[in-house]
Amino acid sequence: MTADSRPAVVWFRDDLRVADNPALDAAARTGRPVVCVYVWDDESPGLRAPGGAARWWLHHSLTSLDADLCERGARLTVLRGPAEQTIAALLADVDAAAVSWNRRYGGAERRIDTAVKSAAREAGIEAESFGASLLFEPWTIRTGSGTPFSVFTPFWRACQSVPAPRKPLPAPERLTPGPALDGLPIDDLGLLPTHPDWAAGLRDTWEPGERHAHADLDAFVSDGLAGYREQRDVPGVDGTSRLSPRLRWGELSPHQVWHAVTVARDDGRRGAAVAEAATTFLSELGWREFAYHTLFEHPDLATVNIHREYDSFPWPRLHPSVLRAWQQGRTGVPLVDAGMRELWTTGVMHNRVRMVVASFLTKNLLIDWRRGEQWFWDTLVDADPASNPFNWQWVAGSGADAAPYFRVFNPELQRTKFDRHGDYVRRWAPDWDTGDYPEPVVDLAESRRAALAAYDTVKRSQRA
Repeated sequence: MTADSRPAVVWFRDDLRVADNPALDAAARTGRPVVCVYVWDDESPGLRAPGGAARWWLHHSLTSLDADLCERGARLTVLRGPAEQTIAALLADVDAAAVSWNRRYGGAERRIDTAVKSAAREAGIEAESFGASLLFEPWTIRTGSGTPFSVFTPFWRACQSVPAPRKPLPAPERLTPGPALDGLPIDDLGLLPTHPDWAAGLRDTWEPGERHAHADLDAFVSDGLAGYREQRDVPGVDGTSRLSPRLRWGELSPHQVWHAVTVARDDGRRGAAVAEAATTFLSELGWREFAYHTLFEHPDLATVNIHREYDSFPWPRLHPSVLRAWQQGRTGVPLVDAGMRELWTTGVMHNRVRMVVASFLTKNLLIDWRRGEQWFWDTLVDADPASNPFNWQWVAGSGADAAPYFRVFNPELQRTKFDRHGDYVRRWAPDWDTGDYPEPVVDLAESRRAALAAYDTVKRSQRA
């Protein structure tokens, strides 16, 4: 093999796209043959395996990525095993000249990536990682004293004071294929549910893949953005972007979303309402950034309270049937039940309702936030290692920029305010106004008082 024919390897992870993919762009620019690889790693210590709904999405997104690469002359090789050893063996097998990937921010992921980069460079192979999944790298946004931010508003203000995110990169038009490799069929990863196949609702709701992601983004910017600010809290209407699973799996990059929304914001012909809505939406992208920056500083975000005084929180031992009622949407509280049933059917839940059901679990039912986080991890198609635990800790009061511990969302007041005509509840909990609907598992007022008393014990011990 001549020096010029040695391939460049691109290691895909949570960036399942060909456009605005810096690692793929860098490999294509070398002019070398390109080997595209995805490694299913369910063995490396510390990695968190995707939940069931996320695995369903991953299967279809990998299939779509393979098709998109084939159109450009390459293909996706799927391998299985510990990533560090699997990538090292692949680089040796193909006599690679270079390897590139886009960064991840969890603790175990960073350890693996560092080891792969060191081993590759020791073997004389160029190894580079790129920023692609965040608008701002975590180590670039710091307080005046050089520490990470713990409150969102000054964090987002700091993000807006630095140079704006770069423009998206185009997809490579053509890739020179590397050597043929014996990879696994995607089906062999066993990502799809079979016995039973519970994914009918996911199939009816979503079409994973980069092309569909761009169609969703275009539709949101052209048709949905104008009403976003007023409608995003109303679960009975289609008022959100529905881009979260696209971002979670990297079918869209945040740079692509940022650019599309800012172009609309700055287009004077779209009017002040669009500009205001765009500003609101971009701050939601900022919240996602804040979650990942927090994960960078707290790799154990899914299991350990950021505010460690909550380690002593007196979670009572409730009967497992109470947790099961919450999971199944059988609590007797209409908005909570509607949200949990929407989640089970579609793999997502309206954001306003997510806050309500999380508050209900942690405060009205006094169930450890980690139980809810684990359930969401298994049932959300957009469950990611940063936003999912970050938002659960925020609601529980133990996290960064946490909601005040005394804030308990009243699900009945939330329903009458945001689902005034009952459209959302009737859609997902049609038994709500029938004789078959269950009685509430708790009294909302009494459980709120119990929650405040439990949280107050933590505050008293902290002061002491």
